[in-house]
Amino acid sequence: MSRINICNIPVDSLTMAETIELIDKAIIEKRAIHHVVINAAKVVNAQKDEALKASIVSCDIINADGQAIVWASRFLNRALPERVAGIDLMENLVKLAAEKKYRIFFLGAKEEVVKKVVQVYSEKYHTDIIAGYRNGYFSKDEEETVARQIAASGAAILFVAMSSPKKEIFLNTYKHLIQTPFIMGVGGSFDVVSGLVKRAPLWMQKSGLEWFYRVIQEPGRMWKRYLFGNSEFIWLVIKEKAKQIRKTK
Repeated sequence: MSRINICNIPVDSLTMAETIELIDKAIIEKRAIHHVVINAAKVVNAQKDEALKASIVSCDIINADGQAIVWASRFLNRALPERVAGIDLMENLVKLAAEKKYRIFFLGAKEEVVKKVVQVYSEKYHTDIIAGYRNGYFSKDEEETVARQIAASGAAILFVAMSSPKKEIFLNTYKHLIQTPFIMGVGGSFDVVSGLVKRAPLWMQKSGLEWFYRVIQEPGRMWKRYLFGNSEFIWLVIKEKAKQIRKTK
């Protein structure tokens, strides 16, 4: 497994199939794997949030969730093979769990949303894949209790649908207690699976316009995040390219 750097943030050069194979092997061997995906916003935020950066760097598998990361890797002559979107990886792993009788714990989102996710997957596959679930609304004082609840469930896979950097820091802080073979932050994926939010059409996903589709759906919350975040990411990549050029002279 080779690892490159995008603006001082590591990312693994892996396809979706290679990622799933690594995860399946770790589950079989009962070897803990902490997974994270990065996008443009997370790379930008990690430049100024040391706790977020530390939680990313400490992960065993780091996938490129955003198409912008793949484009940046090519622009910087460090081409990644493809985008491994967090929601697509989650869907593939739920299918794998059903095939191999792995059990999953779902943590995050509002109570009605996480319940709906459990219902959707139970009906699509079987209730046997459900190790447990809990909403993502708990205080810092409750974090250790939540971690122990997950550990007690005996889950092989943990999906955490909370905002960044909260989920990254929570997982990095408590993974020694959780002891689930595979743990992964999945952002807003529960909202999509539950039907609360629609995912962008496939052509927009492939064109790197998924962020724009989110802005259309939630303009009040998303426009500033993507306008400033994407602009800052582009500037970071340009600065890194300039450093490359200077080194070759």
